[in-house]
Amino acid sequence: MALMGAPVSRFQSRKNIKKQQCEAVVGAQCGNAVLRGAQVYVPGIVSASSFMKAGDVISVYSDIKGKCKKGAREFDGTKVFLGNGISARSRKEIFSGLCELKGIGIRMTEPIYLSPSFDNVLPGYLFLQNLPSAVVTHVLHPQPGERVLDLCAAPGGKATHIAALMHDQGEVIALDKIPNKVEKIKQNALLLGLNSIKAFCFDGTKALKHDMTEDTQEGPPFSPESFDRILLDAPCSGMGQRPNMACTWTLKEVMSYQPLQRKLFSVAAQLLKPGGMLVYSTCTITLAENEEQVAWALSTFPCLQLQPQEPRIGEEGMMGAGLSLEQLRQLQRFDPSAVPLQDPDQDALRDATAEDMIRLANKDCIGFFIAKFLKWKSTSEKDPQK
Repeated sequence: MALMGAPVSRFQSRKNIKKQQCEAVVGAQCGNAVLRGAQVYVPGIVSASSFMKAGDVISVYSDIKGKCKKGAREFDGTKVFLGNGISARSRKEIFSGLCELKGIGIRMTEPIYLSPSFDNVLPGYLFLQNLPSAVVTHVLHPQPGERVLDLCAAPGGKATHIAALMHDQGEVIALDKIPNKVEKIKQNALLLGLNSIKAFCFDGTKALKHDMTEDTQEGPPFSPESFDRILLDAPCSGMGQRPNMACTWTLKEVMSYQPLQRKLFSVAAQLLKPGGMLVYSTCTITLAENEEQVAWALSTFPCLQLQPQEPRIGEEGMMGAGLSLEQLRQLQRFDPSAVPLQDPDQDALRDATAEDMIRLANKDCIGFFIAKFLKWKSTSEKDPQK
């Protein structure tokens, strides 16, 4: 079962927390996790006051520019307050260097956001996901007995959700090219008791079998038109991720994703059976990685038709890529900036219906994009990339 988890809501921040003299500084990624309800684990701690002992009440900050030196006793650079907690380790233990410590270093008692932690909550039954990540699998609408491909599957949230929606009947092929990430997919499938998932360490851009010899193995590469449904949750610039306390992207890096996404999409289009469904998604907000990719796909693959989506929670697509208004209505874009910046009037919230509250909560999520395609005829034998 996949659980749809709420992101950090700007309506839950607390500004009356008293800052402590004793401080600890964590890295930006650790800071992101704390904002989402996590505790501070020892590897994430970059700096701590010289007098910090186990059991001390301390204020936790995030070094959003990565300027704090490991083991520093104080840091006056740019940092963001995350809340207060109780240290589980002394400074001496954390930075002694005698052994690599793991586990909780600071247990957050007064985080600035009241995001609940789901760590170890029914781990064999629930997999925490952002709302759009759960929506995209429902849009794919996998059926029991089908053969489904998750082309870029790590860490396995969507693959396990697909298997659950299929009642673990059929075959879910999950690919990723990084070995430790593939192991994570297998661990999550095992934890959730899902037997239909087969995970392979393989580069998705090479997953199409070009020779016509008979298949002798269950793993990649795969024969053309051998999957009923395909999910391409593509590698992307990740500009929709929330919270994100540090921007490290370069223009060159952002521009590098579009060619990779097109290579993966070309493979997916050719692996899909006629009558099958292909869902393309990203967790970014750029036109180049979303609507422009849809326009390119429709032009490159005449065998594909854009389809309406269900459930529909996000907004329609963004103009600027040459798509028609009807085509834009068939896309689904989640935009965090659509949420009002100011806290809503408390009286208004008190009078709001449950449906209104759910609608407001659904808008307060990560940036995400979904497009759904039907392959209405067989792919041309000619490689569209050549």
